[in-house]
Order: sequence, then structure tokens, then C-alpha cells
Amino acid sequence: MAAFQSSTTVLDSILFRDAFGTPGMRAVFSDTAFIGRCVEVEVALARAEARCGVIPAAAAEEIARRSDATALDYDHLRRETDIVGYPILPLVHQLAKQCGESGRFVHWGATTQDIMDTAVVLQLREGLRIVGEDISALRGILASLAQKHRDTPMAGRTHLQHALPITFGYKVAIWLAMFDRHAERLEQLKPRVLVGQFAGAAGTLASLGDKGLEVQAALCAELGLAEPASTWHVARDGFAEAVNFLALVTGSLGKIALDVMIMASTEFAEVYEPFVTGRGASSTMPQKRNPISSELMLAAGKAVRQHAGLMLDAMVQDFERATGPWHAEWMAVPESFVLTAGALHQARTALGGLIVDERRMAANLAMSKGLIVAEAVMMGLAPFLGRQQAHDVVYAACRTVAESGGELAEALAKVPEITKHLDRPALDRLTDPANYLGMAPRMVDRVLESSTR
Repeated sequence: MAAFQSSTTVLDSILFRDAFGTPGMRAVFSDTAFIGRCVEVEVALARAEARCGVIPAAAAEEIARRSDATALDYDHLRRETDIVGYPILPLVHQLAKQCGESGRFVHWGATTQDIMDTAVVLQLREGLRIVGEDISALRGILASLAQKHRDTPMAGRTHLQHALPITFGYKVAIWLAMFDRHAERLEQLKPRVLVGQFAGAAGTLASLGDKGLEVQAALCAELGLAEPASTWHVARDGFAEAVNFLALVTGSLGKIALDVMIMASTEFAEVYEPFVTGRGASSTMPQKRNPISSELMLAAGKAVRQHAGLMLDAMVQDFERATGPWHAEWMAVPESFVLTAGALHQARTALGGLIVDERRMAANLAMSKGLIVAEAVMMGLAPFLGRQQAHDVVYAACRTVAESGGELAEALAKVPEITKHLDRPALDRLTDPANYLGMAPRMVDRVLESSTR
């Protein structure tokens, strides 16, 4: 048996990592990527300080030239991090050696959290870019589905029971509108989240004298990040907002997944995830075709929601440097991004090839023998009988169908109070679900138009 590196979580598991994540997002939040970002920040800091006259220009050039994340001794870095509790001091030790005489200017005036926070912001920027691309692709998939099924009638359900007719396109348009709003939220949060951190030991930049704010601005410019109005060492709303945004995204994916799973059940049989040989198979039941992507979406959403709560908890920090809440972010941020990327990937797979059985939707819609459009008959009678009396008359006819069988139109045609005002062709029109779709198709058009804008 070939040897392999074992893991303890689904995020890095050789079995499950591509079910709950994507290679691209794992690469953004890997250990080596994080340390690489920390080195990037240290180099940018040296350049910024040289530009501001804080350290010699030649030293900054040498730091930029010789700092090499790929040449670090990661085993030694791990051992020192375990002792210190943070990776930056051990990292600075190795960078200082790499940079020779100029190494004494590495990390000048910075504190550990400055480097780590800014490195995470750089990871967030790339992670949000990936999420944004996935959301854009998913919106395209949903827009196509909504357009194609704009006029495909199906049963609308409330409390898991037939309510009124809708169209499948209308259902999908509701899904699409959620992701239109998520795309808008993503752009709105970037100015609040993609902000650099450089403030020194207690956040006052005291070690740089009157050059502190100038260096801070130069560092942010080097990295393409916004400048902070104030130190955010213990003001964690930006990171909390980012993860709670991911919770909103995966919450919407969970809603879609639940709809698809129920609609794919044998009794509904209205939609199916795309067929791939062996996908969703059972070890004992050859007939099974389980909605695996939807199940993974739902599970990922539950996990990200837990992390969103953890991030809110981590906002409660003491004084000018936290005694633990900051560390909770180290778990929540990477895992939330990887899980979200995995869920979005599963959504693109499931919805991009979704099989829609229009005939089964029509059969299910007809299942209630016209009862699903009882409201239409009531509203058709209301001008003659008044709304309440019309309700009572139609209610009685519905009870007859429920208890004795038959079609609603037949039961209505036997009630003199009704036939006095509506003949059989009128009753047939009123009890045809396709004639009572309301503004569903027009709402699809409106969502599609808004989504394009």
C-alpha cells in the first residue's frame, strides 16, 4: 500500500477535500500561501519605509531581492511557532538571516498582528475574487434556467402542501435574485474589508515617530489596499462581515439544495441532478440516484453558519490586543472560504446540468384534481356572491372532492349557486392551473432584466 500523508478534516482529506472545497481556494489559504503573503507584507513594508526615509533604500532593495518564502525551513518555523505562539517572530528570524546585513531592518516598527492581519486581507482579496467569479457563473446558469422555464407550470407549495400554481422559472428567478443581491453585497463590502493593517505594538505607531501614518499609507499603496481610518487590531467587524457574507451565500445555496433534494425525491420526481455514472449510487440499492451535490451544499452551509457565529463571538475583544478571540479567526476564516468555494462548485455542477421533468411537474400539478386553483374559482364567484360567501361555497365543493373524489370542476358544476353565474366552460377555465399563474412569468422577466443590469 502506497504511503500517504493522513489528514483529520474534510478540507484536506484525500477522500473528501474536493467534495467540500476546491483546489483553487485551498491554494489561497494554504500554510505556504499564508507565509508567502506574510513575506510579501514584510517586503512591502521595507519598500514603504525606504520611500519614507525610515530605512536605507539599499536595505529595502536587498530585503526585496533576498526574501524567499520557498527557501524557508518550515519544520523549524513550525517548532518555533509552537513555542512563541505566533509565526511572525520565527519568520523574521529566518528572513533576517536571508537578508544578511540588511536583515536588521526587516519588520521595522511592525507588530506581529500587523503582518498577519494584512496577509489575511491579501488572502481575502483573492478568496473573494474566486467567490465573485463563482457567483457570476452561477447567476448565468440560473438566468438560463429561469428563461427556459419561464412558462413551465408546476405546483407552488406552502407548508409542503399544494398552494397555487407557479412556474419553475419563477422558482429559479427567486434563486437568481438572491445571488444578484450577493453580487451586490460583495462589491459593497470590499472597501470595508480590503484594508491594510499597520499600527505597531498598541496601535499608535509610536515607534516610527512622526513617520507612522506616512509609512502606513505607503505600505497600503504598495499592496493595493485601502488605508485604515484607525487601527483595527481589536475592531474585527471587517473580517466578521466577510465570513457572514459567506454564510449568506451558503445559506442561499442551502435553500436551493433543499428545494432540489425534495423535488428529486421519488414522490415528486420533478428535477434531478445531472447524470454521471456512479454518482449518488448506493452500495446495496442499484436504483438509487442520490442528490449528492445538493447534500454537500447543505452540509457546507451549516458549517459556514457556525463559523459566522464564531466570527461574531470573536469580535468581543479586550482592550488594545485580544487574549484569544483573534485566534478563533485562524480557524473560521480559511475554513469558511474553502467550504463556500466547495458549495459554489457543487451548485454549478448540480444546476448547470439540472434535469427538469416538465411532464412530471404537470402531473403533480394535476394531482389535486383542480383543488390547487380553488382560489381562482372563489375570486371568479366573488363579484356575484361576495368574497366570503364565495369562499364558503367553494370550500364545501373542495370538501366533496377531498372526501368523495372526482374533479373540482365536476363538483362545482353540481352546485346551483355556482352554475347560476358560471357555466361549465367557465368552470373548466377557472380550474385549469395554467390559467392561474398570476404575475409569475412577468416576475421572471423582471428578475432577468434586473440581473442583466
